[in-house]
Amino acid sequence: MPTTLPLFPLGSVLFPGVVMPLRVFEPRYRQLVEDLQALETTEQRFGVVAIKDGREVGEGNVRSVYEYGCTAQISAVDAADDGSYALVTTGVERFRVLAADLSAAPYPTAEVEILTDVPGEGADALRTPATAHFLGYQRALTTLRGLRVGALPQLPDDPTVLSYLIAATMIIDLREKHSLLAAADTATRLRREQALLRREALLIQELRSLPAVDILKRD
Repeated sequence: MPTTLPLFPLGSVLFPGVVMPLRVFEPRYRQLVEDLQALETTEQRFGVVAIKDGREVGEGNVRSVYEYGCTAQISAVDAADDGSYALVTTGVERFRVLAADLSAAPYPTAEVEILTDVPGEGADALRTPATAHFLGYQRALTTLRGLRVGALPQLPDDPTVLSYLIAATMIIDLREKHSLLAAADTATRLRREQALLRREALLIQELRSLPAVDILKRD
């Protein structure tokens, strides 16, 4: 069933299970935080969507948003003396925007369809090669930045959790990030990620002589 969510448009993509700190200083979004704090803790959620056309700061500066987003659950709030808030949020569920009102008062809202994660055909079999490609990509990035390559962290066994971790960590542009969030199922997302990881690893190898900052500007 469609549901209405307050929206927080950003210049980035939020994925389920991923922690995202936020600094809230605009009056309309301060009002959003205050309204959410009046609710039960489990209901303190809002929708994060990536900006397709416009800018984060300034009322009316967001002209359009991408079709898919992710609900964010507030886990910590710190109010500053100047009225701003520092939030710690975690992505929970994907959604598809059915209709967005970016000029709604006091803050943007949207009618959305909450999406259920579907493994897709072959998701379990894709976990091992996707993990291998991701670890290779991480090693290449670490070397490019001039850091010592140590032991990399243990990656999740769950294919869906892994797919979101890879999507959130890769240094790719906003459009490609959104395409991973929008993937119909986990298997589709993992296949796309393997192709992107191969491309990015090759790019890093070819541009190894460039300073790392030149590569990282692409995100």
